[in-house]
Amino acid sequence: MKQKFDVTGMTCSACSAHVEKSVRKLPGVSSVAVNLLQNTMLVEYEEDKLSAAQICSAVKAGGYGAAPQQPRGAGPKRAAPPKEAPGGVMSAELAAMKQRLIVSFCFLVPLMYVSMGHMMGLPLPAFLLGHENAVSFAMTQLLLTLPILYVNRKYYEVGFKTLFRGAPNMDSLIAIGSAAAVVYGVVAIYGIGWGLGHGDMELVAHYHMDLYFESAGTILTLITVGKYLETRSKGRTSDAITKLLDLAPKTAVVERDGEELELPVEEVVVGDVVIVRPGGRIPVDGVILEGNAALDESALTGESLPVEKGPGDKVISASINQSGYLKCRALKVGDDTTLAQIVQLVEDANASKAPIAKLADKVSGVFVPVVITIAAAAAAVWLLLGYPIDFALSIGIAVLVISCPCALGLATPTAIMVGTGKGAEHGILFKSAESLEVAHTVNTVVLDKTGTVTEGKPEVTDLLPAPGADPRELLRVAAAAERPSEHPLAAAILRRAGAEGLEPDAAAGFETVPGQGVTGQVDGQPVLAGNLRMMEANGLSAADFGADADALANEGKTPLFFAWAGRPLGVIAVADVVKPTSRAAIEEFRALGVDVVMLTGDNRRTAEAIRGQLGIDRVVAEVLPQDKEREVAALQQAGKKVAMIGDGINDAPALARADVGVAIGAGTDIAIESADVVLMKSDLLDAVTAFQLSRSVIRNIKENLFWAFFYNSIGIPLAAGVFYTLLGWRLNPMFGAAAMSLSSFCVVSNALRLKLFRPKFRHPLPSPASGCPIAAAAPSEIENNKKEKEVSVMNKTLKIEGMMCNNCKAHVEKALAAVEGVSAVAVDLESKQAVVTLAADVADEKLVTAVTEAGYEVVSVG
Repeated sequence: MKQKFDVTGMTCSACSAHVEKSVRKLPGVSSVAVNLLQNTMLVEYEEDKLSAAQICSAVKAGGYGAAPQQPRGAGPKRAAPPKEAPGGVMSAELAAMKQRLIVSFCFLVPLMYVSMGHMMGLPLPAFLLGHENAVSFAMTQLLLTLPILYVNRKYYEVGFKTLFRGAPNMDSLIAIGSAAAVVYGVVAIYGIGWGLGHGDMELVAHYHMDLYFESAGTILTLITVGKYLETRSKGRTSDAITKLLDLAPKTAVVERDGEELELPVEEVVVGDVVIVRPGGRIPVDGVILEGNAALDESALTGESLPVEKGPGDKVISASINQSGYLKCRALKVGDDTTLAQIVQLVEDANASKAPIAKLADKVSGVFVPVVITIAAAAAAVWLLLGYPIDFALSIGIAVLVISCPCALGLATPTAIMVGTGKGAEHGILFKSAESLEVAHTVNTVVLDKTGTVTEGKPEVTDLLPAPGADPRELLRVAAAAERPSEHPLAAAILRRAGAEGLEPDAAAGFETVPGQGVTGQVDGQPVLAGNLRMMEANGLSAADFGADADALANEGKTPLFFAWAGRPLGVIAVADVVKPTSRAAIEEFRALGVDVVMLTGDNRRTAEAIRGQLGIDRVVAEVLPQDKEREVAALQQAGKKVAMIGDGINDAPALARADVGVAIGAGTDIAIESADVVLMKSDLLDAVTAFQLSRSVIRNIKENLFWAFFYNSIGIPLAAGVFYTLLGWRLNPMFGAAAMSLSSFCVVSNALRLKLFRPKFRHPLPSPASGCPIAAAAPSEIENNKKEKEVSVMNKTLKIEGMMCNNCKAHVEKALAAVEGVSAVAVDLESKQAVVTLAADVADEKLVTAVTEAGYEVVSVG
């Protein structure tokens, strides 16, 4: 089973490495992932060999605390209590640190004044001046240092405890370094007293200026400053989870025994009737019983347009009811809801470790003992070379405080946390840190056709009436003939007829002719609806219809022939149309250097038609589910890193086989379960975004690791005095503490740059008016389009973020139409694009400025 634990006492990557090591050696443990940022541990173990209590005992034996997290829900029948957002824990920790900082600075300022003020010509009280007052001078500094030591006692409590247990961490370095400085200062006080008592003023003078109390106080204060800044930055890395949790409503209005009750959401059970008024959020996943409303699902699916829903339609938790009164029956509550599953996916990804993190973990596990050894060796060497003890001590302390492995330990998890959060914002859910890392190595993408490249359901693409026939009459008769049929192609014709406002009665005497089509009577006249074989069997030829069936078939379309009252009526072409963004996505994959392969169970002619329309590198047609998995394996054996993108049950084996399996969010549960990455929207461009994000995250991690290693490789030799004899360079312990704090802050800040990530598409996205490539018009229309393109004026497509409703659309249209040289503007909310037709050349900057001033953000101009 998998169990998550809360771990206390961890302060650096050495801590997490020791905790992981303590648990991994237990019998029955399959895997351990310790998250330093969230102070959690995810353990997979065999229940018959190990218990949660034994795991906690192992962690405690290593010097840390552990407790199993309580399940959020009380089972699938009752909703879970709202989970505390990570920001709340961070806020409490920040408040405690802030208090420590205030106290530390209140005593550090007078301490620095007393110890160093006279060096800058600042006046000191008479009882602190001169060698004869050396004891009061030293005791004053000690008394000012003690409060700083007390408020920062956590470093000593944790540091020495882990040191004595044989698992030293960052706190151990700070505790040893600052304690050594204080102990040396106390010894110096005794030395001053001895000198004054025995008239040895030379000894008094020696210890008078080498007390090191200010070093201890400054080290502790600066370390705390660094940890405060680091914690603030780390808090921002969990923004994505906090925002998701904030979406969940805290209460729900439930109808029980004819009464409306407002209850905490955790008291809602499966089967309850939930009432949602305009402006409210859906508290659970369910189905609408009464009412109609426009639901804003953008926070979960990324779809900007509200979705109109009515009785029988399903609703998902955290959707916003923009209009209408709804009664819904709760089907999923607690951990079963869509929102809870998304939060869990993001949390699990953050808790997991990327392969690149293993290097940092291995180094961190041995880093602190090695640093302590280097510090002791450096101090001993300088003593043996004849340098005074205070010089050697300052060298040892400097090595200890500058060598903290915080930056090394934060390099990977901070970038992973920000990256997975950023993915969630774009509707991309990475199930693990490993999938986020591996995605950047992909060089071949295998696409399923139906539901991935195409819409997954047939649509009418062409209405071709026979000579002398009326197109509207063709559609009316066809809809009447197909109404009793349950075939998907019939459903496509009925949808088109409904869109045209045609609702004819069903044909009488409906009969199915196997392998040919259907027959019946419309308006008392016989009707034939089927393939060319049916028409020829009834004395009609393809020439009678005036349509080229072979040309339609070569375009990947299925021609359906209709004859009525003994005469040819026309041909309706039906096809599973390509999604509007599929071609753009394939071009983007190619721009990333990724080969594209499409797998489909369809016939080769249809597959080749789509390949030609979209420019796909290679197509494998007429494949069975096991053939898809075999094809992925063959590509891997050829040395390719393969990503499989699919949405169906038959894609599950291939998704599992691929290096990275990507499931379209609208697909089946089995496909999503088998995948490594889930796209909330059924948009291939989101897959491109996922690969771009992966590359940005890995680049950020490498930058962080480089600076962490570079910092330590330069800082440790400098602190150890390697350059002292040659260049006279010597690192003061106080500056070492400042440098260490800033290094961790810089690494976290660099990871936060990922929050600025925006997908960059090199090719202009399809305009709303362009339609899909394969759903082309009749050949004559294609020729007309070519001629129009030859004489058309220039168009520019703007990708715009921030548009949420028709008012936004109107604002953008108005702003762009006001730009001189713009002759027409078409704004599409769903694709978040504006297509601008220019009568004259207009600079991109003018268009961007117009949109920006209207309050929206332009992502790209193409």
